Amino acid sequence: MHNLLKTIDKLKSEIDDMKPLKSSELKQLKDYYKIGLTYSSNAIEGNSIDETETKIIIENGLTIGGKPLREHFEVIGHSDAYEYIYTLLNNKSIKESDIKQIHYLFYRHIDEKNAGKYRKDRVYITGSEHMPPAPQNISRCMKEYVLELQDIKSDHHPVVYAAIAHRNFVAIHPFIDGNGRVARLLMNLILIQAGYPIAIIPPILRRQYIQALEKSHVKKDNSEFIKFIAECVKQTQKDYLRMLS
Repeated sequence: MHNLLKTIDKLKSEIDDMKPLKSSELKQLKDYYKIGLTYSSNAIEGNSIDETETKIIIENGLTIGGKPLREHFEVIGHSDAYEYIYTLLNNKSIKESDIKQIHYLFYRHIDEKNAGKYRKDRVYITGSEHMPPAPQNISRCMKEYVLELQDIKSDHHPVVYAAIAHRNFVAIHPFIDGNGRVARLLMNLILIQAGYPIAIIPPILRRQYIQALEKSHVKKDNSEFIKFIAECVKQTQKDYLRMLS
């Protein structure tokens, strides 16, 4: 893991050496990753809209024939939440209200009543032995989560911090739906705050991603999940450098 983080830091230095970028380049990269992250994050959760269709929905405002309305709303909502995290880049900490707003923007077109609000029912994660906290404990758990983020940030490499923040959020599962997508947006907020590009988890690696996350919950071993996320960060850095050069 140490060598992997050293490679990531080296790639980050190479990216930093190419800065500052023109505002037009920054916008193009931001929009490029908006499509990629929206598509991949939704696909991991079973959304059938592909990357090209995602681009058409976001950029042209068109609907895709034969695709469920909910899947369109997931694309639109994720795009809105993605834009929102860029308004938080200069913040020194992540607030509970920020997390609720990310979920609200993602979920409002699907279920406005529950958008941005903690769940009031128990949830059971399909295929997982992990049992998230009972509804009455969520508020306390989320307050603790936000406070602990500062300790994790000061004690760990930014990529490790981002991975643990993702893992711990999913463990709480505070919302009735959309927790995975909010977790990945939070993870990427942390990464871009620290000067890294957006990290995309390819849908083809969904099984490995879920298995590593499950191991972190059940066996309390975060190492495999952190390594998985770090590999995704490294791959995105390579893609970023390829596009810039």
